[in-house]
Amino acid sequence: MKQRAMDQDWIATARTLSEALPYMQRYSGAVVVVKFGGNAMGDADAMAEFARDIVLMRQVGVNPVVVHGGGPMINDLLKRLGIESKFVRGKRVTDQATVEVVEMVLTGLVNKRIVQAIMDEGGRAVGLSGKDDDLMVCEMEDPELGWVGRPVEMNVQVLRDLMAAGIIPVVAPVATGMDPVETFNVNGDTAAGAIAGALKADRLLLLTDVSGVKNAAGEVMTAMTPEEVRAMIADGTIAGGMIPKTETALKAIEDGVRGVVILDGRVSNACLLEIFTEHGAGSLIRSAELAPREQK
Repeated sequence: MKQRAMDQDWIATARTLSEALPYMQRYSGAVVVVKFGGNAMGDADAMAEFARDIVLMRQVGVNPVVVHGGGPMINDLLKRLGIESKFVRGKRVTDQATVEVVEMVLTGLVNKRIVQAIMDEGGRAVGLSGKDDDLMVCEMEDPELGWVGRPVEMNVQVLRDLMAAGIIPVVAPVATGMDPVETFNVNGDTAAGAIAGALKADRLLLLTDVSGVKNAAGEVMTAMTPEEVRAMIADGTIAGGMIPKTETALKAIEDGVRGVVILDGRVSNACLLEIFTEHGAGSLIRSAELAPREQK
């Protein structure tokens, strides 16, 4: 009985690989920007699984670009240093002391952990921040928030060069300003959307700690148009922390990204499920003529 169960598992695995072939062909050469964050970043097993998925994507011809956050790690170091965080309308005020900690944590600790995890799984990865080669130049988003940046100029040739060499870029959302002495903390979703837009990426995957965008009945919407998203924001169906994520998605689509997916990063192999299966793994947002999942 045990042997039969094992045989069935292997048959199911082979069938899954066979059914993935059209999607591997479809995404061969495509650029996929992945925003990595949330609880998975603090779990070694989840980090390793994420890295394995990214390496597999690269192995079958996809060009992944990883953009990451690091809020819990930033909070931990600020607390240990005795730097008090202030908030305005729910957003952290980033003063000079805070932005120095943000840069230390994101470009040092978090970025290199992700790079090492990818390399441990057999991939090639290089870590960089928005400061490198003026990848991301920002202006101050809101004076009340301090050194929080809004990308105004993108220079993504360094990412194209790395991808052409078979290297996976891992980007920390720290940027320079119009004055090169300035340093800005950039929201991870915002940075990922700006990078995806500048690359005209085929997909932007925003990994979250929720299952996707839900309708008024609490059901996850598997495919949505920008018009539907705007209507759901207007009537309050999309609320709270999902508003900035969907707004990032809308801006990315306006900038030329073919589709944006908000998906649950807690689900095993979420990126692979989204890219290489018919059903996908979250809420796909794209133009009406491309919206159905079967046309993914």
